[in-house]
Amino acid sequence: MFDLDRWIEIFQTLSKNKLRTALSGFTIAFAILLFTLLFGVGNGLKHTFEEQFSGDAQNSVYINSGRTTKPYKGLQSGRRIQFRNSDIKFINDKFEDKIQYFSPNIQRFNVRATYKGEQNSYTIRGVYPDYQPLESAVMQDGRFISVLDLKRKSKVIAIGRMVEKDLFGNKNAFGKNITLDGISYKVIGVFSDPGGDRDERFIYAPFTTVQGMYRDNDELDYFGFTYNPSLSVDKSLAFTNLLTKLLKEKHKVAPKDQRAIRVRNYAEGTKNVQQFMMVLNIIILFIGIGTLIAGIIGISNIMVFIVKERSKEIGIRKALGATPKSIISMIMLESIFVTAIAGYAGLMLGVFTLKALGDSLEKYFILNPSVENYVVVGATIILIIAGTIAGYVPAKRAASIKPIIALNDE
Repeated sequence: MFDLDRWIEIFQTLSKNKLRTALSGFTIAFAILLFTLLFGVGNGLKHTFEEQFSGDAQNSVYINSGRTTKPYKGLQSGRRIQFRNSDIKFINDKFEDKIQYFSPNIQRFNVRATYKGEQNSYTIRGVYPDYQPLESAVMQDGRFISVLDLKRKSKVIAIGRMVEKDLFGNKNAFGKNITLDGISYKVIGVFSDPGGDRDERFIYAPFTTVQGMYRDNDELDYFGFTYNPSLSVDKSLAFTNLLTKLLKEKHKVAPKDQRAIRVRNYAEGTKNVQQFMMVLNIIILFIGIGTLIAGIIGISNIMVFIVKERSKEIGIRKALGATPKSIISMIMLESIFVTAIAGYAGLMLGVFTLKALGDSLEKYFILNPSVENYVVVGATIILIIAGTIAGYVPAKRAASIKPIIALNDE
């Protein structure tokens, strides 16, 4: 039950001992402030790494060709490796059960796009419908390239959000016609991309359309696919290593030639990032726990000092008939109150500081530093519990001392 007299007494005690109260509150508030800032900066580093890998599916693989650097089977070095449509069938026949989404790709750079006097240059990509999940593209209007578009070699395109903004301003591009290098294409969709503005300045068209217009035969530039999500990181790496080996054999490339056929598996980067984040989490957790322990020790020392300082007061209370229970509850309530208020103040100051710093930390690769509410609230509750225990132990010891001994305490 709420005891008004008890709380009036606690406030009077705190107001008469301003320095002691301030020191107790500062210790607690500083511990929570430091804890909040540490976790906020740690989360900012996490956000930076997450953004770097947000542009593409985390289980995506890209295969590019280059020139040979070693002679092999009577063929000279410096030979250009050219992927063709036959490689599409080769990859899918060999690894159908391990591939989730698959798309060959033809890129044409600096394509001049024009709409009613507005013009700009973009990269156009000829792709399969499966390329959408590879890029994690999200359709805002309309649809992506379809299988029917491939069969018909339709002159249709899906454009990025920034392309729409550049050419159409605030108007909707869906259903309009854009001229690309003098050829008219219909906009069937507008997409956004988690990779940001750069990835939203691409234009996607049916693979067959682009190949027929910009390639003399069945040449293509590179492949992109996602592996089956049921594969572990290690199994996916083994799969791509085997795929690389077979492609090198097919195109007569030396096994140790690293430049002729290059396979980039995002799983490897994901694995490295996951390992780094695990280490970072452990370091932050270790430092955070250390900060809380330091705060707990500080609270405990202050509470021992406070009870020691109030020994005569406690002796007088006992001489006047106060029970050990009432003395213990008084000191504990005081401890809990100071810890809760100071902890909340430290929490608010930490959150405010992180918000104030915000974008200014991006140059240090710390993006959107923030901390989950449950983390700092949990830390504050731990300190409150620690403050309760810190107040209980010396209070119980003091309440058990005989009045005459407490009154004679120097």
